[in-house]
Amino acid sequence: MAESAAILRNCPTSPRKMRYVADIIRGIDAEKALNVLKYSSKHASEDLEKLLLSAINNWQAKNEGARIEDNQLYVKTIFVDGGRMLKRWLPAPHGRAFKKRKRSNHVTLIVDSRPVTAAPQAPEQPASPAKEKVAPKPRVVKKSSSKSPAKKSAKKTTANA
Repeated sequence: MAESAAILRNCPTSPRKMRYVADIIRGIDAEKALNVLKYSSKHASEDLEKLLLSAINNWQAKNEGARIEDNQLYVKTIFVDGGRMLKRWLPAPHGRAFKKRKRSNHVTLIVDSRPVTAAPQAPEQPASPAKEKVAPKPRVVKKSSSKSPAKKSAKKTTANA
């Protein structure tokens, strides 16, 4: 089946906070991802839940007549990019001002159905006579070369006169 995408633009959350939640749902089934997002305490999970529902609806529109349960939808790709940044000023001590950056992000989420793989079948081996087991080779132990300890340098003595 065809994959489907949904894009969220200019979400007023920092990309770092959004990536934390995006990493949790990357690669898991769509139904499980919805449950994870629904019961997550992170603020970003609300936006990602709506985005995932939108991607699932887009997939249904592309694949009319196909059931989600039969196709095993999963989050194929999700990435978070930085969006525009609003810059504001905060008053600071001694008449100065600090710059405050209000960050936003863009999220792209792609869902797809898992490919159906048949159970791998082992190729049939022709009946062969039992092979004789070969004894393992004995280990060769190297003798450590005995080196003499380093010579100590003779101490210099100074005569106090």
